[in-house]
Amino acid sequence: MKDVVLTIFLVLLGTAVFSQTGQTGSIKGKIIDAKTKEALEFVNVSIRTKDSGKTLVTGTVTDSTGVFHLSRIKNGTYILSASYIGYRTLEKEFTISSKERNINLRNLLLEEDAQAISEVQVVAQRAQMRFEIDKKVFDVASNISQAGGSASDILGNIPSVEVDNEGEISLRGNSSVTIWINGKASGLTADNQAQILEQIPAESIERIELITNPSAKFSPEGTSGIINIILKKDRKAGYYGSIQTGADTQGGYNASANINYNSGKVETYLNAGYRQRKSEGEDNTNRTNTDEAGNPVSYLNQKGKSDRNGSSVFVRAGITYNFTPKDHLSLEAFAHFGDRKSDNMIRYESNVPGSFTTSERLTHSKNSSNGNNINLDYKHEFNKNSNITARASWDLWKSDGTDTYKQHSFYPEGKETASWQQQESDNRSQSWEFQVDYVNKFSEDSKVEAGYKGSLSNRKSPVETYSGATEASAVLDELLFNKYIYDQNIQALYATYSTKLNQFGVQVGLRGEYTDTETKSLGYGEHRSEVKPYKNDYFSLFPSVFLSYSLPKDNEVQINYTRRISRPRGWQLNPFVNMTDSLNISYGNPYLDPEFSNSFEVNYIKNWEKHTLSLSAYYRNTDDVIQRIRYREGDVMKSTSANITRSSSTGAEIVAKNKFFSFLDITTTMNLYYNKLDGFSYTPEGTDTPVTGEKDDNFSWNAKMIANAMLPYAISLQATGNYNSRRIIAQGHRKSNYSIDLGARKSFFNRKVTFSVNVQDILNSRNWHSVTSGNGFRQDSDSWRKGQVFRFTLSYNFGNMKATPKKQQRQQNEMNGIEEEF
Repeated sequence: MKDVVLTIFLVLLGTAVFSQTGQTGSIKGKIIDAKTKEALEFVNVSIRTKDSGKTLVTGTVTDSTGVFHLSRIKNGTYILSASYIGYRTLEKEFTISSKERNINLRNLLLEEDAQAISEVQVVAQRAQMRFEIDKKVFDVASNISQAGGSASDILGNIPSVEVDNEGEISLRGNSSVTIWINGKASGLTADNQAQILEQIPAESIERIELITNPSAKFSPEGTSGIINIILKKDRKAGYYGSIQTGADTQGGYNASANINYNSGKVETYLNAGYRQRKSEGEDNTNRTNTDEAGNPVSYLNQKGKSDRNGSSVFVRAGITYNFTPKDHLSLEAFAHFGDRKSDNMIRYESNVPGSFTTSERLTHSKNSSNGNNINLDYKHEFNKNSNITARASWDLWKSDGTDTYKQHSFYPEGKETASWQQQESDNRSQSWEFQVDYVNKFSEDSKVEAGYKGSLSNRKSPVETYSGATEASAVLDELLFNKYIYDQNIQALYATYSTKLNQFGVQVGLRGEYTDTETKSLGYGEHRSEVKPYKNDYFSLFPSVFLSYSLPKDNEVQINYTRRISRPRGWQLNPFVNMTDSLNISYGNPYLDPEFSNSFEVNYIKNWEKHTLSLSAYYRNTDDVIQRIRYREGDVMKSTSANITRSSSTGAEIVAKNKFFSFLDITTTMNLYYNKLDGFSYTPEGTDTPVTGEKDDNFSWNAKMIANAMLPYAISLQATGNYNSRRIIAQGHRKSNYSIDLGARKSFFNRKVTFSVNVQDILNSRNWHSVTSGNGFRQDSDSWRKGQVFRFTLSYNFGNMKATPKKQQRQQNEMNGIEEEF
């Protein structure tokens, strides 16, 4: 072991030494309006060679403070071009040499082009998607087709992401994905994320980041990667805000407001939103019971309808105090409060011997939930290349629910039965996170990062059930009483080192995590001290390696490898036997182990002036895959979770961004992947007959296209199309589906007022159809929500968007690393 550590150290040391010889440099500056002296964001900045061909080398856009920064530029003389709609293009010559590698152009003045402004008014719109070295970033403000929706609606229109009928999220066809808010869990777990994301309004989100193969710096949870939702927090100087309201054709409506203030020394913001949402859905399931030879012997069919409505309040506030240009203290908090009601009706038909011929089951559910998050951050900058940040975070999530079931059944020869049940649940989840991160840049292209993260979480899920023929005769059902307790502590250390030698870049990292879990499932009358817990403690190492090579003519190739983990979800571990539906019984498995996967990825990126092409190939193998299995005992269908097999996935992702005719922007993503599940044989506890699954493989693909058109008179149009092909699941497959969303936006009064209209699922085609089979059964299930939902949204922007006084502006420039031009 010592020899391995020494070898790694020597390799890193040698790489660091050689990296200092790289003949590359950087350039930075700030774009401002020549007349108002205000910073201009989203200005296109490009660098071309000075020769007659003027080949494009690289490019970027300015941030919210007007700043741009481009690095890894070879020695030579270039032309920098800054262009923005309504302004004259600015060009400036500069030279990168061994004597002057890091150039600061300071303030560059853009002058208005009066003729261009008088000819046509065109809406400037941020790019829908951009590439960064370790992630893809999607701008939510540009997503017109989901205006007035929720975080779940936004995710459903992100390339490579799918959201199913129950709110479960998949990335590249894999549901083992971690969801973050502002770079941390923020109380989200696999058990509650669907409910929480439904409550977060789309207008509170700034951007969404897809990190498909995160380095050792990030949590390794989620075998398919991380989706990071970044909420809005503007750092521009002055005070400003917006008010938004909207409604849809299903009876839903929403309203929100936000205000920001930044004096340079103090930055504050406050966001608040309210949403009322209604939806309808249907589902059908046809089950055929078979004998040992696979011949049909009976059937059980069901048809269901559901009406759902709910409301939620989302509040977020924060303050940052800049003690000095190098010391920053931030306090942030957000809370969400919501309630949901749903009415479901299921009609059964059956010819199972001894069972009913027809039955009707009515379910009425009421659920209230609220979550709170408080986050304290401190950042100290030792110098412009070195800093340390510390964070403490606390989360609390509560969910109370009551489900009432009424069932009326008819049997042969005129017999009738009736039953009444009410199930009450009270879920609590609390967690603490402590994190410290250190960054030190040795040069423009070499840096080391290291840190610690501790996560402490506790969940309690008590359930009480009352059963009887009628509500008046119902009593506490001891068999359906359960109190589930789940504790999980994770302690992690990580270190990464990155450097670049000419065109070759490398980043290596290692993360170590110790996980301590303890679960208890208490039955009626049992005390916590009387039940022996199930414990699972383990230590895991997660290495990561990232390699990149810059090819001529603005081409780049990236290769990376990471090890990932997917820990079992709380409901998968709970051994409580849920018998509320006597014909469909489910229970968890406390002996589940985590899934471990090895993920490899190769990326190629090519940039042209108006086009970008990204090609990715990936391979992922996973051990101890957790799957939901179903088996029949008599006339009852049972289901549980188990580590039953091994899987592998190979795929390719193609992303093309194209700009046509200066007003049309099209982003096309296609994901092609091959999944393979090994065969398995699993014998559930208490049974003698094993559940088996044959080896299965499948080629699947999905595609998304987002088209944005920016028209005169401040009009924007957007169309989003999705298609998912057939894919395999445990014991079966899911059929293909597709959908189309449309949106339009018009701005008034110098873009102070904006009106949007969009329609979701215009073809009413967004459904989920699965076919499964196993020992003694074949089952066909189909579910969908009512589509063709029209939304209307009106926004008003207000405030002082001018620059801060000269002294405060100078301080802001110092924080951004830009020198003031006198």
